[in-house]
Amino acid sequence: MVGTVAEVEVPVEEFALHETSTELGAVGFEVERVVAHDPDHVIPFVWVSGEDANEEAIEAALDADPSVQSFESLAAFNDEWLYRMDWGNHVETLVRVLVEEDGTVMAASGRDETWNLRVLFPERDGLSRTHEYCEDAGLTWDVKRIYRLDEGRQGRYGLTDKQQDTLTEAFERGYYEIPRGTAAKDLADGLGVSHQALSEQLRRAHGNLVKNAIVIGRGADPEED
Repeated sequence: MVGTVAEVEVPVEEFALHETSTELGAVGFEVERVVAHDPDHVIPFVWVSGEDANEEAIEAALDADPSVQSFESLAAFNDEWLYRMDWGNHVETLVRVLVEEDGTVMAASGRDETWNLRVLFPERDGLSRTHEYCEDAGLTWDVKRIYRLDEGRQGRYGLTDKQQDTLTEAFERGYYEIPRGTAAKDLADGLGVSHQALSEQLRRAHGNLVKNAIVIGRGADPEED
C-alpha cells in the first residue's frame, strides 16, 4: 500500500473561519497540526496572522464565528497568534478525511477566499471516495495536484536528483552555516560545475522547496536540471 498526497483548494465559506476572515479582512491562517478525537470534534492548532490584526479583535471574531465551538490562546509572537480551536463537525469534508478515511493533514493555510490543504491518504481510493462524497454533498474539493509517496523526494518537493545532490553537498560542506564553511567557488569546484551553474541550480532548488514545502497549493513542476 502506497500513500497518496493531494493538494486541494476549498472555498473558505465551505470550510472554517469564514466569518472571522470576513470580519478581520487581510488575515491569514496556518494550521500547525490537526487532530480528530471523534466525528464531532476536530481540534486544530491555528496560527492567525495579519499586520492590522490584534488579539482583542481576533478573539472577538472567533467568539462570534459559528465554525468555532471554542478556542484557547496558546502563544503570541509579533503579528502572529496561536490558538487551539474546536471546529466541531462544521467542517464536513475534513471530518470525513480524518475520521473515515484515516487521512492526515500535512499542511493547511487559509487566506482571502480559499483554504489550501495538503492531505495524505493511506490509499488512493480514500481520495476518490472523498471527492465523490463532496460531489454528492454539494461541497467543493478542487484537487490541484496529486502524487504518490513512492515518487520520493521529487514527488514531494519538486526536486530533481541533481538539485537534491547539490543541496545535500552544500549542507554537508557548511555552505548554509554562518559564517559559511565553504565558499561558493569551492563548492562549485567540488561538484565539477561552474560558479554560474551552481548558482542556477541552487536558485531552482530553493524555489522548488519553497513552492512545494511551504507555499501550499502552488507546487512547481520539477525542473529539467
